[in-house]
Amino acid sequence: MANSELRVFYGTSHPELGEKIVKDLGLDAGKIKLSRFAGGEIYTRILENIRGSSCVIIQTCTQKVNEDLMELFIIIDAMKRASAKSVNVVIPHFGYARQDRKAASREPISARLVANLLETAGADRVVAMDLHSDQIQGFFNIPVDTLTAMPLFINYIKSKNLADPVVVAPDTGRAKVAKKLADRIDAKLAILHKVRSEHHKSEVTHVVGDVKGKTVIITDDMIDTAGTMTNGVDALREQGCNPDIYVMATHGIFAGPAIDRMTKANFKEVVVTDSLPIPPEKQFKGLTILSSAGILAEAIKRNYENKSITSLFD
Repeated sequence: MANSELRVFYGTSHPELGEKIVKDLGLDAGKIKLSRFAGGEIYTRILENIRGSSCVIIQTCTQKVNEDLMELFIIIDAMKRASAKSVNVVIPHFGYARQDRKAASREPISARLVANLLETAGADRVVAMDLHSDQIQGFFNIPVDTLTAMPLFINYIKSKNLADPVVVAPDTGRAKVAKKLADRIDAKLAILHKVRSEHHKSEVTHVVGDVKGKTVIITDDMIDTAGTMTNGVDALREQGCNPDIYVMATHGIFAGPAIDRMTKANFKEVVVTDSLPIPPEKQFKGLTILSSAGILAEAIKRNYENKSITSLFD
């Protein structure tokens, strides 16, 4: 893909992924200066002429979600004030996605607030991967492309040639996606029924479906503290599943006790994408990281060329 009016930039949240995407597109990364003032304020300056250009900014949300988002808002503002033709925002892991409704009185809907802020900053389109819930698309008045890492997981599972697999949804909310994965790899479906007492605390009460003697593949959109995953493992093993349990999730947040819990759970393999940076200290035996750069690069290219990206959803 030759250099043209398309300009692709990336912020400080995940430069490794940004560089992979730029290389997949056959472009040079846009020149941008990002720094902090002594008081902690973020400073941004676009170091090349982008007047009339179609600009893309890649910025995922890490555990420094507030800094990542504020940096993103400021970059968008700088691009709009530099007379960019359009600003497409690629957020592989969309921050605050779990706060997508009022689960109790006097709570905010923070995902909607982030959507409003992105629009106010000047974003013309948002590209994200495996949003926590589909309804977040409705929070925007601009186009939203929701990509999925499912093709990566399907190809990877098929390469393993697992015997008698069963895809397990960690809760009823994930059952629809788990069913799609099960159908694509010719596997059965099971669902964990859990009760959540408070944030980051849940208990699996029973397993719906037959897992006895089967190779379990637990799938979810993210692994945060890994509480649900490890609770589910105990329940599945009590039902007599194959000792080799696989876990697949798009976003590997790995917060708090996650690494310790997953290590003790003795998973055969934990497979995530690089939608978030996973530093060496958070990597462990049995962890596999698949690159999402190809899917994201193809979405950027197709948007720029005004082509359909529907096939990337499958």
